[in-house]
Amino acid sequence: MSQLTEQDERRLQEVIALAQRSRDSGHHPFAAMVVGADGHVIAEAMNASSMDRTAHAEMNALRLASSQYGPAALAGATLYSSAEPCAMCAGATYWAGVGRVVYALSEARLLRLTGSDPENPTLSLPCRQVFASGQRPTQVIGPLHEEEASVAHEGFWRHG
Repeated sequence: MSQLTEQDERRLQEVIALAQRSRDSGHHPFAAMVVGADGHVIAEAMNASSMDRTAHAEMNALRLASSQYGPAALAGATLYSSAEPCAMCAGATYWAGVGRVVYALSEARLLRLTGSDPENPTLSLPCRQVFASGQRPTQVIGPLHEEEASVAHEGFWRHG
């Protein structure tokens, strides 16, 4: 399934709205959800404001999903993310066994919004490149709705 579906559009809108709620709650403006092959939400999460710099929205959602389902069940799942998964989150997606990723904001666009803000250090490593390094395919769709996904980030980051 390589086409964008109505469910993809709906879930992506939900995750973009969740990213705004994350910002409104005092967290970094990122959100993610894992949705099973049957369409039910397995897990959703925002970035956590803590000393744990690995508490990205995708990592938090994947930890929740992986605590309930194994790789066989997650193979048919989709990770929806308000921004392109970073290298760490792409690796976690791969190892969790999630077979599909749909994201809004590209890493390149995010970098333009965050600049050199030390709160969001970036790696120039697209998630597609991380997934291409694996032994099994992970389908990736994105970027999508970048203008809308950018709104939660506007004025949030210090450009150092």
